[in-house]
Amino acid sequence: MSRLPPKLRRYVFQRAGFECEYCRSPQELQSADLEIDHIWPKGRGGKATAENLCAACRKCNEHKHLQTEATDPKTGKRLPLYNPRTQSWNEHFRFSSDHNMILGKSAAGRATVEALKFNRYRAVLLRKLWRKAGWHPPTK
Repeated sequence: MSRLPPKLRRYVFQRAGFECEYCRSPQELQSADLEIDHIWPKGRGGKATAENLCAACRKCNEHKHLQTEATDPKTGKRLPLYNPRTQSWNEHFRFSSDHNMILGKSAAGRATVEALKFNRYRAVLLRKLWRKAGWHPPTK
């Protein structure tokens, strides 16, 4: 397994504002360190370049794994997952009115919400607790 240069790792985390670029969970509220995700997986020829890397929480990274596409639950069509390097989070996702769930605004957003399991029980519970403490939703 090749390790990324420390300078590149720092750059990826800083660029992400030290939060998961998929579910927007901040590093400071995680029990595990953020990980580096290869948007196009290494197992499928993805390169370890800044353009193909993003910060991901452990659960989003585990659920994404080698996936590059998923099914939109509304249309049933398979399409590419949300790409944090080329797409805007706010164009594809929004928080529910109580800020506890992440909702897909686009087909890619809906497919990504399902594939990466953004609204798994513990993630929703954590967002509720963070909101009560005044730490959620993200302000940027």
